[in-house]
Amino acid sequence: MEKKAATSIFESLSSGLRLDVFRLLVKKGPGGMVAGEIANALDVPPANLSFHLKALSQARLVTVEQEGRFQRYRANIHLMLDLIAYLTEECCSGSPDQCLELRTASMCSEELLPPLSPTPAKATT
Repeated sequence: MEKKAATSIFESLSSGLRLDVFRLLVKKGPGGMVAGEIANALDVPPANLSFHLKALSQARLVTVEQEGRFQRYRANIHLMLDLIAYLTEECCSGSPDQCLELRTASMCSEELLPPLSPTPAKATT
């Protein structure tokens, strides 16, 4: 992942509503949700939601597929995982085992954390 792409993702998620939408779609998994379901779940007017879904789509955080007269939105899980990898790939100078104490202090469950095995750093711009 390039720095520009990561910045675009973070800019898009800086809106509380967009973050709520993205987390909801991540929770729903591959099935995604149609726009009306998202609006109902988050108690947001459809016109307001449309603006935010467009921004998430432009940042590639969600994909959209036409289903008859509805549009189904899905979280781009692949992009989310790429972002996490981008943020953690050089953790502790490429030796993530040095971060063990910090990981233990984290409130995040171990299953959600990246593996401790070092991975080769990718070129970034």
